[in-house]
Amino acid sequence: MTLRLLQLTLPDGARAVARLDEDRSAQLVTGVSSTYDLALRAIARGVSLEQAVDDARLGEVVDVFAALAQGRVLPPLDHPHDTAHLIVTGTGLTHLGSAEGRDKMHRTLENAANLTDSMKMFKLGLEAGKPASGAEGSQPEWFYKGDGSTLTAPEAPFASPAFAQDGGEEPEMVGLYVIGPDGTPFRLGFALGNEFSDHVTERFNYLWLAHSKLRACSYGPELRAGALPASVQGRSRIRRGNELVWDKPFLSGEENMSHGIANLEAHHFKYGQFRRPGDVHVHFFGTATLSFSEGVKTQDGDVFELEADAFLLPLRNTLATADRESVTVRTL
Repeated sequence: MTLRLLQLTLPDGARAVARLDEDRSAQLVTGVSSTYDLALRAIARGVSLEQAVDDARLGEVVDVFAALAQGRVLPPLDHPHDTAHLIVTGTGLTHLGSAEGRDKMHRTLENAANLTDSMKMFKLGLEAGKPASGAEGSQPEWFYKGDGSTLTAPEAPFASPAFAQDGGEEPEMVGLYVIGPDGTPFRLGFALGNEFSDHVTERFNYLWLAHSKLRACSYGPELRAGALPASVQGRSRIRRGNELVWDKPFLSGEENMSHGIANLEAHHFKYGQFRRPGDVHVHFFGTATLSFSEGVKTQDGDVFELEADAFLLPLRNTLATADRESVTVRTL
């Protein structure tokens, strides 16, 4: 049975961790108040996350759907003590897309003389993104999204900046990591994520990619421990009131990727500053399915809804625009 974990706040405001079962019932894991602390306990004992949960006593049953409706479900991993020690990053140009998209992509790659920088990067992934074990594969496109202050809980609204030109969904698989005391990265598992980006800004000039990614993100509600299935199939929807504005399938998992997950992890954690003991890392692995690519213009109040066969619960967030802020730099 696959271990699945939730983080939530109880009606009295206390934080808690719950094990989610296949029937979508959940029980509290006693003795810990965060997935982070549970992970550190497992690392210290030299056991798996699953063993740490098995060794803990399970407590009362919690109503997951009531907790979601009441806004009490948190991201399944955060840094409960210091948001600055949670780092959100991602990789792009990693997915092959639908059969139709793959056919179009291969025709483009045949004309090697006219490849854009993005297609050259994608071609590198196809050629060397899944190296043999122990070998070094090609580097992916990589970006920084923010720290723990950018996390948006399941069912909560995204606060899109007032200066943003777009706020669009990106349905992705997310790797969740804690760095051990000796600098070893430990992957706790995976979550379903909405990376959420400003695609208008990005498409104006790819050199603005870094700007377009400095936005909120959401992942969860559950953490799935262990390996990700080789193929993940999901759906991405946008609801506007009673109207279904957009509804498309998406694919992920290594069978649908040009890079292997181990290669993406290796190129992230090869940097020493990403192996600082006690830090949390949240890494988005990319997507090939965007409503923006089909001309959808999102607006405040739209609900992004993601689901995938590897996860029991959907991820939903609403689009909202934050108040405009005035920032003045002062000289000391």
